[in-house]
Parts: sequence; structure tokens; C-alpha cells
Amino acid sequence: MSTFRFFNHYIRVPYLLLGIVEAFIFYVSVYIAAYVRFAGIIEESETGLKGLERGALIYAIIMIITFIAMGLYQANQRDSLKVLILRIITAYFFGLVGLSLLFYMMPNLYLGRGIIILSVIISFLILFILRMSLLSFSGNTFKRRVLVLGTGDKALALSGLRRKSDRRGFALLGYIHLRGTSDKVDKEKIITLNMSLKDYCLANEVDEIVLAIDDRRKNYPIDELLDCKMSGIDITDMVTFFERETGKIKLDLLQPSWFILGYGFRKTMLDMVIKRVFDLVVSILLMILTLPIMLFTIIAIKVEDGLSASFIYKQIRVGEDGKPYYVLKFRSMREGAEKAGKAKWADKNDSRISKVGAFIRKTRIDELPQLFNVIIGDMSFVGPRPERPEFVVKLSEKIPYYGERHRVKPGITGWAQICYPYGSSDKDALEKLQYDLYYVKNYSLFIDILIMLHTAEVIIFGKGAR
Repeated sequence: MSTFRFFNHYIRVPYLLLGIVEAFIFYVSVYIAAYVRFAGIIEESETGLKGLERGALIYAIIMIITFIAMGLYQANQRDSLKVLILRIITAYFFGLVGLSLLFYMMPNLYLGRGIIILSVIISFLILFILRMSLLSFSGNTFKRRVLVLGTGDKALALSGLRRKSDRRGFALLGYIHLRGTSDKVDKEKIITLNMSLKDYCLANEVDEIVLAIDDRRKNYPIDELLDCKMSGIDITDMVTFFERETGKIKLDLLQPSWFILGYGFRKTMLDMVIKRVFDLVVSILLMILTLPIMLFTIIAIKVEDGLSASFIYKQIRVGEDGKPYYVLKFRSMREGAEKAGKAKWADKNDSRISKVGAFIRKTRIDELPQLFNVIIGDMSFVGPRPERPEFVVKLSEKIPYYGERHRVKPGITGWAQICYPYGSSDKDALEKLQYDLYYVKNYSLFIDILIMLHTAEVIIFGKGAR
């Protein structure tokens, strides 16, 4: 089993195990550090064993949170070795900042400067060796052994997952040809059966059969599939397979019945209450913490554009159930940027963006006034990004199911924002919609917290900003 569902979200077993191992490394590194610091006499040190147990647990929790925030447990990361090291160093930096704030507020938890420094050095060296070993390891451990039933257009869509990062959860054994169908996939990967489908699957240790049948009314091997299912082999449709492996719902493969008969897309009263409380708590806390940043931003905008210049920009966006509202942002473009009245996506190096605006857009500071939108209930902290009415009308005509993203409140950050870069075209809008639908379908408080943590990575590394 390479993945399992946890609060409606797919968790990859290898990365879960990696997180557990690294949490143990963080925990043990504190004891090793204390042993080195006090020449092996831990019990007689000023910290003591009791303090170490508590301190080691806190150190492990804080560091795992920052590792998650820096995307170090994301299967779709395709970073080079340099970027991986940069992510680890950044995670340690923010981990130490978090520990310092915690120790400042709760001095009784303080471990001691020497132990903390040694813990960082020891855990970094062990984790670096572990990560390098994993990078050089190219085996198929924990990967599901997948067989695809079909060789037509749907099967060809699966062959598009060619990158190593796309196939970290499964090993593709090949495609089974169905009589009366044309082959679109690589002929070298087509398997000719000389035995029953069940016997082939058992002989080759197949874990899962993915259905990629273009026309299920023809040559649908229901009896053979039932035989495989009853023999313990999972049977999965293509849409569900893509959802699990890519974190998005592939629109060109699904039928309306998939929405109707599938699980998910639930909005219970309890879920809505929990989400609202979560939004209020997070937004109020962030507003208090970022108040100095917001004040400096207002001053910077005034200095660049003049005292009479406005620092808040209001724009109509489409909210939950298609209702319009005014979104609030720090003004990042020069006043009168759309004098012609025509809505336009921001381009890369857009000349309309001011100097201060370029910085606050890159760091997402321009989004901070949207905390007011969350507090008054127009937005949620996590959800699909709100779009302008002009674009919604245009995209709804071109992209099927585009209106379904408005089933929930729009958010300051979202699943599409952490999985896909800035969108400035119809094609980008389609890609982001597929991630938005995954979020709407599988919403839980766990996913919201996960997205919040990953948003830190997006801000720090400037992903997708324009």
C-alpha cells in the first residue's frame, strides 16, 4: 500500500514513514547533544532527564512542522540537490525561530543554548545522510504495482505521467489490449495475455488494475474483473487514480455520474462551523502578528506614490454560490492601471506594477487586507482563489464544471495555489480548477492546516507570484 486516506486526503506511506523516522532522529539528537555537552553525565546536568524528555519532544514537533511547511514531504517536488539543501536549511532556520519564541514565552521549557546548537548539528548531519541515501535509491519499495486495462485515449492520458516525481506512488507494469479497440500507447508496453487476467495479476504480483476503457459498452470484461476483485486485487477507475496520484481531478476523463455517485462534495453543518471558527482564530491571530508589516506597507506605498495615493485596492470578485463581493488588497499597481475598464490578468514583469507593489506581491503582503474579508465572512482562509466576474463568465463558457469551484467560500490561499504556479491563461485556469475541485471534494480541517503549512513554502520561495 503506497497511499491511504486520512481525513479525505491521500497520504503517501513512504513519506509518512520518512516523517516518523526523522521525528525520531530529531528526538534522539537532543539526548545525543546532552550526552556530548555534559560528557555523558546527563542525570547530573542542569537540564536533567525530565527536562530532556519534554524538550526533545518539543524540538521534534517544531522541526517536523517546519519540514512540512518547507515542502520536504511533498511527493511532487522535483528540486535539485542545491534546492533540497536550501529547503532543509530554511526549515532549520524557522524551526529555531519557533523554538526561540516558545522558550521566550515559556522559560521553563528552555533546553540550553549548547544542547540546541548540538542538536541542530547532529540531526542535520544524520538527516542529510538519510536524504542523500534516499535520493540515490531508485527501487520500487512501497510502490503499487499497477496494470492498465485499455490501450486507447484514456490509457494515453496516463502515459503522460512520465516524470519520476509523477510516479513515486506506483510502478506501471504495462497495458492490456482489449479486442476491437485501437492502440494509442507505446506498443512496447502493451502486454499480450496467454492466460487469464487473474492468473497474470497473481503471477506478476499486481496490486491494482486501472480501468482505461474508452467505451465501456464494448468488450467490458466484467467476469474477469470480478474474478480479480474477489482475489484481492484493487480495481480503480482512471479519475480516482489521477486524483490519488496527482492531487487533482482530471476533467477530460470524468463523466457527470462520477460527481453524483462518488464520495465527497459534502458540506455538513459541523464542517461549516469548524471551518468558520478556524477562519476567525487564524485570521485574528495573523492580523495581530502582521499589524507592524501592514503599517510599514502603508507607509511605503505613500512614500512612493504620494500622501494622497490610496493604499487599499477594492475589486469585485465572485464568492460562494456566485455572489459578488469586494476583495481588499494593498494596492500593488499604479493608480489607473485599468483605465480602459478592461479586466486583464497580470503578466510577468507587468509594467503596471509599482516598485513597492512588486515586493509585496512577491512576498504575498498585498494579500494581508483579505484577513478583513475572512473576518466579515466574505472569504475563508483556505479555499479556491476568488476570480473577477468578467473572467468567471468567460471561463464558465469554455471550461466544464468551472462553476463548481464556487460551492465553497474563496480563500486567501488554497490547494491550487500551492500545487500550481500563477495562472494567466485559459489553460492555467483549467489546471487550477482541477486542483480546486479536489479541495472542494475532499475538504477537511486537516487539509486546511496542511495547506496553511505549505503556504509558508510558497511565500518564502516566491512560487507563482507576479
